[in-house]
Amino acid sequence: MTMGSRIRRTLLAGLVATAVVVPVSAAASPKVPAPAPAAFAASATAQSRYAANLAVMGEASRMAGDAGRTGRAEKLRTMAAAAPGQAGGAQFLTFDGRGKGRAIEVLGDLGTADRIAVLVPGSDTTLDTYQRFRDGARSLQQRLQREHPRSAVIAWLGYDTPGTVSTTVLTAARAEEAAAELGPFLDRLGEMTGADARISLLCHSYGSVVCARTRTGPRVSDVVLYGSPGTGIPSAGRMPTGARVWAGRGSEDWISGVPHVRFAGLGFGTDPVDPAFGARRFAAGSAGHSDYLRPGTESLESLARIVIGATGSGSGSGSDDLTGPGPAVPSVRREASHA
Repeated sequence: MTMGSRIRRTLLAGLVATAVVVPVSAAASPKVPAPAPAAFAASATAQSRYAANLAVMGEASRMAGDAGRTGRAEKLRTMAAAAPGQAGGAQFLTFDGRGKGRAIEVLGDLGTADRIAVLVPGSDTTLDTYQRFRDGARSLQQRLQREHPRSAVIAWLGYDTPGTVSTTVLTAARAEEAAAELGPFLDRLGEMTGADARISLLCHSYGSVVCARTRTGPRVSDVVLYGSPGTGIPSAGRMPTGARVWAGRGSEDWISGVPHVRFAGLGFGTDPVDPAFGARRFAAGSAGHSDYLRPGTESLESLARIVIGATGSGSGSGSDDLTGPGPAVPSVRREASHA
């Protein structure tokens, strides 16, 4: 058997294994009627966007219900509800109810935040599965608020995610399209926030393929890849960012079984937690693939501390406060001021 044949068989085996191991993912979103997204002038405030998008969301829910798509209608009503402790409805900078849907939600106050985390999801994240993505964003926001009240989290479902059980998830095509949207969004976000605000980009699973291709400006201080199948980029130093690059994977994450090879445009090559990739590693504990933002986990603690900035200032793998020497990914070492 030739080397090329062996690689193709390995990639196929990885796809089949994914289909077996991953819980049944959401079926393709039903074709439901929905209004066009709200249009905004460049000068539109965040508050005006929130109000307009809630109105569009309400209309989308009504149209879905009239069409007999009661599941989608109920999910949209849930999305529109305010987060616990938040006055008014949910805060969406963008909402598009057509097809699988797109949404960019803000948890917290962008007007006062000086620590902002932007979450980029992986495969099978749609309006129909949005609640699990939102739950993780809320968990992170609650953790940040306990230590740093001037914080906000943005749940960025700004692209059409690939299906977990599909050939699309093995290529970077969707990631290239998403990166072309995410980069300008981060630039606009930097313009909307105070000069002292630092932005962290937290990228899960296929979202790490997106972030590895996203050009970031000086306001983005950290790019974090977790639960990653690889990025298709050979090393952290080749990513189009000047930010610190982090990588972590939980011991119970099935993604560790995905072959880290790349051939004929399929697969994503080097594992970001491999020292050869050159990322700073953070402790992810025993997190499973969907558990990184679960309350009380070591992975959530590590991610929160990266966002807040409670880490060392060293450079290179293994030289900061969330990692230790050697190839292992050890527990977080707390600084005395945060113990």
